[in-house]
Amino acid sequence: MNQDSKTIALTIGDPNGIGPEIAVRAAAELHASNDIRIVLVGDAHVVRHYVERVGAGARLQHFTAAPAADGAILLHGVDALAASEFHPGQIEAAAGRATVAYVEAAIGLVRDGTVDAIVGCPHNETAVNAAGIPFSGYPGLIARLTGKPEEKVFMMLVGGGLRILHATLHERIHHALARLTPELIEEAGLACASTLQRLGVAHPRIGVFGINPHAGENGLFGDDDDHITAPAVARLRQAGIAAEGPVGADIMLGRKDIDGFVAIYHDQGHIPIKLLAGRNASALSVGAGVLFSSVGHGSAFDIAGQCKADHSAVLRTLRLIGNLPADKSTTQAGIA
Repeated sequence: MNQDSKTIALTIGDPNGIGPEIAVRAAAELHASNDIRIVLVGDAHVVRHYVERVGAGARLQHFTAAPAADGAILLHGVDALAASEFHPGQIEAAAGRATVAYVEAAIGLVRDGTVDAIVGCPHNETAVNAAGIPFSGYPGLIARLTGKPEEKVFMMLVGGGLRILHATLHERIHHALARLTPELIEEAGLACASTLQRLGVAHPRIGVFGINPHAGENGLFGDDDDHITAPAVARLRQAGIAAEGPVGADIMLGRKDIDGFVAIYHDQGHIPIKLLAGRNASALSVGAGVLFSSVGHGSAFDIAGQCKADHSAVLRTLRLIGNLPADKSTTQAGIA
């Protein structure tokens, strides 16, 4: 491996979904890479099940500081799911609990400096909540596991030539709009700019979507943007960030000179990314002091265990994270 290579923990996601399969496929494809070192994080018996079926002749090796042997896939084992509870294709609380345990173990690896970043395979919100763990997506979970305020950890979707950070995410739209403040939009803009710099954009330009159609059009469609998004953009400019807006999302998205956008709520950002990138989007959780990304698709329980899942999205996400500028301070400062 070259000196600047990143070591990335790849959590297997919901063990009853396609996560373990696509994790093994990706690790088998990238194990010889000189740029990315992959460490699977999950139950050994689950990983072994898929290594035997889709591992392309690879064998498992316990993760240490030593390089992987030829043909070996590195594993950091987590005893979270009993063998009797491994049921591919079924949504179960035990699998949801295991999903969280894998992420918690991976965060431990980042904190002790063993790995540089984390990529998470697909979770299932129903399974995690069934385990009694409040969960509406990886950003909130990462915030709780790292002790960060949830409102300061954001999701940025990357795909289809777009980078869109969401000021609010998985919540009732009425609640999301009710908690909008200039401070929240400013925090989102700061996180967006910092993340773009880590993605290699030295001097990012940020576009902030309006809350209302046409950003209110001078009060014709409401004055929320006058009181919330416009002051936030002014503060971002005062902080030295090239920020523009608020402008209606439909107009702002057509700008080719904008490096990243701040969406106000879930669908503003998800719809254009999913339309252009489909399942190949990457989802970065930013602001928690841990470099974390997940894929933009779900656990696909309908094909779980059938060894026919497409691992291209996780490969793209690994390469996105692996190509970030090497920065050992991520364990303290994060990317936002």
